[in-house]
Amino acid sequence: MAEHYKPTKYKAWELTLEERFQEVYPPFSQRDAVLEANRCLYCHDAPCMVACPTGIDIPTFIRKIATGNVKGSAKTILESNLMGATCARVCPVQVLCEGDCVLHADEKPIAIGRLQRYATDYANEKGIRFFKAGQPNGKKVAVVGGGPAGLSCGGELAKLGFAVTIYEKKVWAGGLSTYGIVVFREPVEVSLAEVKMIEELGVTIRNGIEIGKDLTFEELLAENDAIFVSIGLGNVPEMEIPGEDLDGVHDGLDFVEETKTEALNTIKFGKRVCVVGAGNTAIDCATIARRLGAERVTMIYRRSEAEMPAYHFEYEFALKEGVSFMFLTQPVEILGKDGKVHGVKCVRMDLGQPDASGRRRPVHVPDSEFVVPCDMLIKAIGQVKPEGVISMLTPFGIETEKGYIKVDEHNRTAHSKIFAGGDCIRSHGEASTVMAVQDGKIAAASMAEQLVGVARPLAEAVSKR
Repeated sequence: MAEHYKPTKYKAWELTLEERFQEVYPPFSQRDAVLEANRCLYCHDAPCMVACPTGIDIPTFIRKIATGNVKGSAKTILESNLMGATCARVCPVQVLCEGDCVLHADEKPIAIGRLQRYATDYANEKGIRFFKAGQPNGKKVAVVGGGPAGLSCGGELAKLGFAVTIYEKKVWAGGLSTYGIVVFREPVEVSLAEVKMIEELGVTIRNGIEIGKDLTFEELLAENDAIFVSIGLGNVPEMEIPGEDLDGVHDGLDFVEETKTEALNTIKFGKRVCVVGAGNTAIDCATIARRLGAERVTMIYRRSEAEMPAYHFEYEFALKEGVSFMFLTQPVEILGKDGKVHGVKCVRMDLGQPDASGRRRPVHVPDSEFVVPCDMLIKAIGQVKPEGVISMLTPFGIETEKGYIKVDEHNRTAHSKIFAGGDCIRSHGEASTVMAVQDGKIAAASMAEQLVGVARPLAEAVSKR
């Protein structure tokens, strides 16, 4: 077992609760943005552009910032990625564009994400709109799911003249950008501003509509020329250990959502918090708990540091926030006292042979039980696959791959009128907002080619799944 603890980088008593949940990186001033943009070498075959799943012309948008054309910079970004403001904040730039910056080897890479945020925020604050609905072509498309993939697909189709309706079961559209990304990475207002932009393109968004309950796929197929399924994934699965019904056990995604939809001073948290899991959502939960004021936050993960699914820079961020890590540790029971969480019984683990994921399988170490005291436990061990919706699609010949919807390189399913994208098709590779946005673009271009004969310029961009 490895355990790390470092003091948080801020003194909680010196900051208000609202200040602790401000965006981690402050916005660039005009001067700072121009200085940073002028560091760019404007490479001819820019590795950063190749690394961007949505193919943003990064050297061009940076050059426009350097020359004072911030409006033009924003247009360059949004032409390739309608969710550019969100991606500027949540993209793992350290392993994408900035990770491939040619300056990375010898000095700091260009702060591409922050420059993208500077340009897109400028356009949003000024109320600048670059696109409008295309001439109506008489074709209708239904989009099931209003997350980044669905919004991207809907917006691109609207620009081509399609009548698009997005069906979203939650009160607000935006998916994880609205509900599932911690507020100090992306304020909810940023995501909702993008939703508004898509609506202003003429896309109808019907919130509070659940497929299978309020509408059926049969009805959607009868009323539309095509359907794009972008339902994401489900909630955090059960750990299937005793004590999960105790007061103080929380779903990680629900915990993050509270910071986006509730007043911060109303969110309940423990003094000693355990977070089970080691993905990016688990990191978010742990850092939220610290910033709310938890005295001790411990992340428990059954594999080693090398196997944790969170990005390494997220891991380092959590360490700086004062989060402890217990690796090679498996919870086996949540202990209670008077109906409330009092601790979590764990066993130590060792790593055996690789499993289907390619990572070494964790195995119990005999007679190694111990208890970690806690008064709150947060489950963040991934998300369940959308089996309910997939079962509704099965009668239409939709195939699956490892429990996800199976699509071809143009995001078409086995049914000629049904396309899919986003996390619900991510049977392999990284699931991320920027990948979902690209899925929406590819599907929109494929539909346009199939339904109205428009060439597929968007889909010809390499899909880096």
